[in-house]
Amino acid sequence: MKTLPKSWLIGFLSLVLLAPMAFSLQGCTDLDEETFGVITPDQFFRTEAEIIAALAPVYAQLRSMMWNYHNISQHTSDETLVPTRGTDWDDGGHWRQLHQHNWDALTVDWNGAWVDAFTGVARANVVLANLEGVDVPGKAAIQAELRFLRAFYYYTLMDLFGGVPIVEEPAVDPENPPGRSTRAEVFAFVESELQAARSDLPTSWDGANQGRATQGAANALLAKIYLNAEVFTGTVSAAGLSPGSARWGDAIAAADAVINSGQYSLASDFFDNFRVDNHTSPEIIFAVGHLGQPGFGLSFIMRGLHYNQIPETPWNGFSTLAETFNQFADTDQRKNIFLVGQMFSGPNEDCAGNECFATGDPLQDRVGNPLNFTPGYFRPDGTPVTGNPINIDETSGVRVLKWEIDPGRVGGDNGNNYAFFRLAEMYLIKAEAIWRSGGSTADAAAQLNLVRERAFDPDEPVDTSGDFGETILQERLFELMWEATRRQDLIRYGKFGDPWTFKEGGSEPFRILGPVPQVQIDANPNLTQNPGY
Repeated sequence: MKTLPKSWLIGFLSLVLLAPMAFSLQGCTDLDEETFGVITPDQFFRTEAEIIAALAPVYAQLRSMMWNYHNISQHTSDETLVPTRGTDWDDGGHWRQLHQHNWDALTVDWNGAWVDAFTGVARANVVLANLEGVDVPGKAAIQAELRFLRAFYYYTLMDLFGGVPIVEEPAVDPENPPGRSTRAEVFAFVESELQAARSDLPTSWDGANQGRATQGAANALLAKIYLNAEVFTGTVSAAGLSPGSARWGDAIAAADAVINSGQYSLASDFFDNFRVDNHTSPEIIFAVGHLGQPGFGLSFIMRGLHYNQIPETPWNGFSTLAETFNQFADTDQRKNIFLVGQMFSGPNEDCAGNECFATGDPLQDRVGNPLNFTPGYFRPDGTPVTGNPINIDETSGVRVLKWEIDPGRVGGDNGNNYAFFRLAEMYLIKAEAIWRSGGSTADAAAQLNLVRERAFDPDEPVDTSGDFGETILQERLFELMWEATRRQDLIRYGKFGDPWTFKEGGSEPFRILGPVPQVQIDANPNLTQNPGY
């Protein structure tokens, strides 16, 4: 298994609280800030515990990806909608801005994602700098971990913003902060860092260290950037994307390196990847760990469940669109991620999606009406909503419950790990790369069917008679919904600007990149804005 066991995670997160004292860490808000203090060899890196303490804040920053980066990836796609229910979830209209593609450089989510990722970069840089000239056990592997993590944070920046400053030192000149590299240059940096780190990363870690970066994690991220290489190495203007170079063969090779490594296998049950004990799943390649403890947990169940469904009073926010929900076949077990219809008092133990609220006493909403989630969106008086998703009934919208409710949760903090990379996606990447490179449809379909066969009983092999590219896109939706992949997929397929519910007019081509946050431009005069903003 390659994911984070809870025993290791407890010690790891405890060190996260201690590490800032050793590092003199501060928040990272802009690039010309003096972000970190100084570690000297005679003060640190003398024991294994101190090494783990140095790594801990870099890994811990991955949990920040569960908010701004994940939200942007989801809410700018057709997978997620946060309607305004009365006064709940209006939040200055920024959820509507994301969904309807009319955000600007002041929309808060973009600055949050920028700061989150550059904080991870800065934390990696300070440890790498202070490892120089220090002799510690396993130094090469530790440096490789840090380079992998830094590359991961840069991958999210490249994905959202395109070209960003490449910073490899723990401090920058406040009089002359770095300007933006091109998106192609950031791609080349991420690629080279992953290739350099891969050989020094272990194929697996022992039981006490499971969850740390491996060769499989590096190859999985390479597979993802190669799949999107035409986008990531291209140029964006107000008129849209001029594609860069395709890397389909490299995507296949990187995916095969994971598939053929002997380290991973598909979980027999799709939902094993999302249960509280999903650190035991053989499918997860790299994950961010969580605990059912305040500040350390996964909050997905709180974002979508209705206020009355569990005692912790969830937030009744996130839902999905009817046209997305309706693409799932009733025979597809992955459709069980959805909550639709009358909800009951559950949740049962070891349940998924609708099964969690299918028995018990019928629940009611806050005014005593049946708690009945509908695919459509309606006003409190029952009339359908048109135009903006505002003044919407509190039960409108299908909800997503993909990650199991943790019976040991504290408040809204659940102990499920979140998988950034799963083996199933490696098969999907390979299938798409085979198809796009002109390979055999049968070979590509075979990859899809390896993933599909656990979702259907009896098997329903993929239909190859229609638009096979669209079939692959749908399979990615079915398998990876709410795993922050849809925005990339729609951009790669040229569908990101298409209309959908509450975004009837589509959107401008330049929006495949987000804006450089205005607060960052104000702080760094060497930054320039993306086209169209």
